[in-house]
Amino acid sequence: MSLREHIYSVLLVSSSQVLISSLTSMLPESRFDPVTVVNSVNEAKRRLSERQYDFVIVNTPLPDDFGTGFAIEICNSSRGTVVLLLVRAELYNEVYEKAAEYGVFILEKPMSKFAFTTGVNWMISARERNRKAEIKSLSVEEKMEEIRLVNRAKWILIKTEEMDESAAHRFIEKTAMDRCVSKSEVAKEIIDKDRK
Repeated sequence: MSLREHIYSVLLVSSSQVLISSLTSMLPESRFDPVTVVNSVNEAKRRLSERQYDFVIVNTPLPDDFGTGFAIEICNSSRGTVVLLLVRAELYNEVYEKAAEYGVFILEKPMSKFAFTTGVNWMISARERNRKAEIKSLSVEEKMEEIRLVNRAKWILIKTEEMDESAAHRFIEKTAMDRCVSKSEVAKEIIDKDRK
């Protein structure tokens, strides 16, 4: 699937109706859906507890919080969400020093359409990199789960069938190959049979 075919969910946090109108017009539904708009950190936290978003765009300051801590919190707690913080030009360096090391993208405002589009393109790149890392992490977790299951099944075979560890391992591998199933499936069957 090409990058142009991906659709990204967006949580836009801003108390400025003018900025909301401007930004939502630059987030076409064909690429960004849904675009959820809230006007406070508390409301944003509530929405994030209900679902995960690909992007969170925070226009600072907000009525209940400036927004920097919230942006950092998202980057620390959410695996794949990418955060963009919009700050006034005179605060840019200060906010950058606090937030950039956590992976928060920062743009100074006022900003041009070109600057915002560039920022969104950076976010897309970061989200895709995160997505690949998530997939790799899942495959590592799946492999670790398979190792745990096979080890558990081996110990059952050692105990019940009086095999040594290498013979138990060979038995699981050969059974999986003969039946064209995964070692995990064979291990689960051995574990389930032992429970009965």
